[in-house]
Amino acid sequence: MTFTFRPLDPVEDGELLHAWVTHPKAAYWMMQDARPEDVERAYMEIAADEHHHALLGLQDGEPAFLMEYYDPRYRELVGLYEPLPGDVGMHFLVPATDKPVHGFTRSVITAVMARLFDDPATSRVVVEPDVSNTAVHALNEAVGFVAEREIVKPEKPALLSFCTREQFTAAVGVSA
Repeated sequence: MTFTFRPLDPVEDGELLHAWVTHPKAAYWMMQDARPEDVERAYMEIAADEHHHALLGLQDGEPAFLMEYYDPRYRELVGLYEPLPGDVGMHFLVPATDKPVHGFTRSVITAVMARLFDDPATSRVVVEPDVSNTAVHALNEAVGFVAEREIVKPEKPALLSFCTREQFTAAVGVSA
């Protein structure tokens, strides 16, 4: 599968995002009760933030998933671990569908990681999914993440995990 990326537009993409993040299968996104204006406001804040970015992943030109990346020195993980130069934090969301495609989510996380490692300044990707999200832990491991330890974020207990460029390349068999 081939994906492309474009910057998320909080206004134009707001309705689509709202449907994605409030779906019961997106419970780990923690926006279940968000109103459309809440989602738009949250992504307007990200759009204005120099340390946090949101992209839409496209398949055949159509929105297929959400990708966020951030600088952990300033967002999400401040004070919870000691960032190294080249660390980039990442979140991704594949929306619920009535017609799941086998391997799609794994293709998405692989594309997201490749996109992050396209930047030569990125040496390691860090994630902090909910400790109970075993499905994403398995996906993370499949693309090279190694769990380091549990941490307590204000909104959840999280599994701090890291993936270097070399670990990603070894796990997925492509050069990054």
